[in-house]
Amino acid sequence: MNLTKNFSSLFQAALILLMFVTFTGAPAQAQSTPAQLKKEGFVALFNGKDLKGWKGLVADPVKRAKMTATELAEAQKKADAEMRDSWKVKNGELHFMSHGNNIVTAKKYRDFEMYVDWKIIDDGKQEGDAGIYLRGTPQVQIWDNARVKVGAQVGSGGLYNNKVHESKPLKVADKKLGEWNTFRIIMKADRVTVYLNGELVTDNVILENYWDRNQPIYAQEQIELQAHGSPVAYRNIYIKELPGAKIFQLSAQEKTEGFKTLFDGSSMFQWTGNTADYFTENGNLVISPKTAKGSGGNLFTKEEFSDFVLRFDFQLTPGANNGLGIRAPLTGDAAYQGMELQILDNDAPVYKDLKIYQYHGSIYGTIPAKRGFLKPTGQWNYQEVIVQGPKIKVILNGTTILDADITEARKNGAADGKEHPGLLRDKGHIGFLGHGSPVKFRNIRVKELGGK
Repeated sequence: MNLTKNFSSLFQAALILLMFVTFTGAPAQAQSTPAQLKKEGFVALFNGKDLKGWKGLVADPVKRAKMTATELAEAQKKADAEMRDSWKVKNGELHFMSHGNNIVTAKKYRDFEMYVDWKIIDDGKQEGDAGIYLRGTPQVQIWDNARVKVGAQVGSGGLYNNKVHESKPLKVADKKLGEWNTFRIIMKADRVTVYLNGELVTDNVILENYWDRNQPIYAQEQIELQAHGSPVAYRNIYIKELPGAKIFQLSAQEKTEGFKTLFDGSSMFQWTGNTADYFTENGNLVISPKTAKGSGGNLFTKEEFSDFVLRFDFQLTPGANNGLGIRAPLTGDAAYQGMELQILDNDAPVYKDLKIYQYHGSIYGTIPAKRGFLKPTGQWNYQEVIVQGPKIKVILNGTTILDADITEARKNGAADGKEHPGLLRDKGHIGFLGHGSPVKFRNIRVKELGGK
């Protein structure tokens, strides 16, 4: 729903700027020394003396999972022997000797922040290529920028193997070949942020599962230093584990009833659309438009739904405006090409002139919902939406605020007098429709209903 004419643009701009800083924080650009990192709770992954805490790579996560304990132990023994031949400690640095395989941490990690210095050693062949696997998955790219034939001129620090989400870095921040570079890597849920030499090069991008693109990134796996046949060195490798968000799980009753999770706080794998302004944060699905002019766009389920029960929690900020798209296409204005159920702080002064079919829970432009059942901004609301044939019900915090039948609107048109072809749709995507406001969602689950 577009309510631009109903509120002050200055108020909205100031609010978005404030909430963006709150949600994202201000990145630290200064380089940290090992002593400073230790004070901040980081621990060394590499002690500068030997390979303690590291092991050789055995296959990939999919193949490892299929091995028996005996098979894995035997494979690990061989991989460790290869590692000791391929990786050497020299002057406090970890060097790959241009043959062999990756070296991996003995421990598996979930959410973390990591610092690592790396250097491509100039051997005159201009084939420098390496990387850092996060949760066993390739990779934060490292390479010689002179390798223009393979696209290395874009710089290091991108998520090279992404196919859907951004794979290239935002800028070139590499130092000259043969000089030391520093990565600061932050991994939270399915998102990765990378600073290279203090410059932001990957900004909270989803890391895709290279090994099985039908699944989200692994919740926990080892970190790998990639060996790609060319000499590379690492040093000052420090990591700090971050507290992971609580993962939502269906209740026993919901499992029995046939509900499935659309968002549990660990990944956005089941969603498509604007995955930049919508992101995972502390177990929540957050929309935080990055500019005052940006609407935040739309985020949709990859799957289509016809008749269903949808349950979710949401938290509004003052004056917030979003929407729940149902039976919507991926293109066009979902409020008209599909249907939009309002998500709105309709008690805010800026919305004093709303039409009755613009209140929270209303079918936008068509059928109004009851007012007065939203919790104060900043508190979590619980909402259930039941869609079956032409009947649509919205239950907010335990109270039914909409119990509608769109049959009449399908025949005679919507109350606002505008074209709403989406009223005639019987199937489409579920989505959140951004209108420039920070909003949080969580615990999103759905049950498909048979018949109309």
